[in-house]
Amino acid sequence: MLDGLLVVEGSAFVAAPLGGMTLARLGADVIRFDDVRGGADHGRWPLGPDGSSLFWRGMNKGKRSIAVDLRRPEGRELVAALITAPGPDAGLFLTNFPATGALSYERLRARRDDLIMLTLTGNPDGSSAVDYTVNPATGLPLITGDGREPVNHALPAWDVAAGLTLAVGLLAAERHRARTGRGDHVTLSLADVAFATMADLGYLAQARLLGEIRPALGNDLYGAFGRDFTTRDGRRLIVVAITLKQWRSLVEATGIAEFLPTVEKALDVRLDDEGGRFTARDAVAALMAPWFARRTLAEAQAGLDAAGVCWGPYQSFTEAAATDPRLSTANPLFAEVEHPDLGPLTTPGSPLAFTGRERSDHLRAPLLGEHTDEILTGVLGLSPAEIGRLHDAGLVRATEARP
Repeated sequence: MLDGLLVVEGSAFVAAPLGGMTLARLGADVIRFDDVRGGADHGRWPLGPDGSSLFWRGMNKGKRSIAVDLRRPEGRELVAALITAPGPDAGLFLTNFPATGALSYERLRARRDDLIMLTLTGNPDGSSAVDYTVNPATGLPLITGDGREPVNHALPAWDVAAGLTLAVGLLAAERHRARTGRGDHVTLSLADVAFATMADLGYLAQARLLGEIRPALGNDLYGAFGRDFTTRDGRRLIVVAITLKQWRSLVEATGIAEFLPTVEKALDVRLDDEGGRFTARDAVAALMAPWFARRTLAEAQAGLDAAGVCWGPYQSFTEAAATDPRLSTANPLFAEVEHPDLGPLTTPGSPLAFTGRERSDHLRAPLLGEHTDEILTGVLGLSPAEIGRLHDAGLVRATEARP
């Protein structure tokens, strides 16, 4: 879908690399530049059997890699030339590095007037922040778990949201440039993504207008019925009934319909209303718990699926990888891809599927500097002799992929 688009990425860790990878999976030529010694995230855990970063390989699928000595002015000059390369589909730069010096928007724009640059910062004033410092300020850890102490979520959710927002922002700016000929410097802060989302989900309005702080509910679902149960074989699962159809399916599966009028009368609620189901959640859960306790997970699954219940099992990463068909090649999202030094690895493509288009987005990450010479030739037009001199001077590094 984005074939021909040339995006240069200067990044580390999650949000910015995810933004670039999202575009690469849709066909853009995303060139990530790193220092010849490797960037800040090049050795980030977890590490594979060969000692390479599985994190780095996970966040950079489908990109091309050029390794340049970024500590030297000549190296930064090469990167600036790459960012401002000519062509209607070039001049696109995505970064979470400090926008200073040779890679500042002003300096780059002087080389290409219609440059589009997206800069991700921690806070809106440009100061440093990461997901693990922004999230505590949202208030979410205080209502996660049982509320006795703050609990940080293991998922870097704001990084993920920021990365996807970066991809949308670049496409919006590129469309604007195609219509007007004007570039732009688009800025985005991790904190703004987090606080905008909190406002969009109603957390801030609830606090400001109602003076309420949403309670810590453990695994319960706020405002509707959602509860986890334990089966006879010690497995846990969660059932959710937000819509009326989901509720009626759950009641049918667990066979508790005859007891519900008593619950409604005793608690003065209507269980056809999601707010009523939330108020009566403990009584409802007490009625359902024996049904799950008498069944294994497989038996519960059969009954829940037959009734059309919305549910899901709790499973570890290893259990999911071994048994869940959604994480296997049975799902078109995944394919077996050969990775240098790692061998075949079940690898996802883009979650987006376009009608009538054969998938070609199951891609591996590059090795550091794997495409250095071809980028210097194909994008910057350097001759073999010029590239040789760059290597001799230690300004660039090329790594050959081994089978």
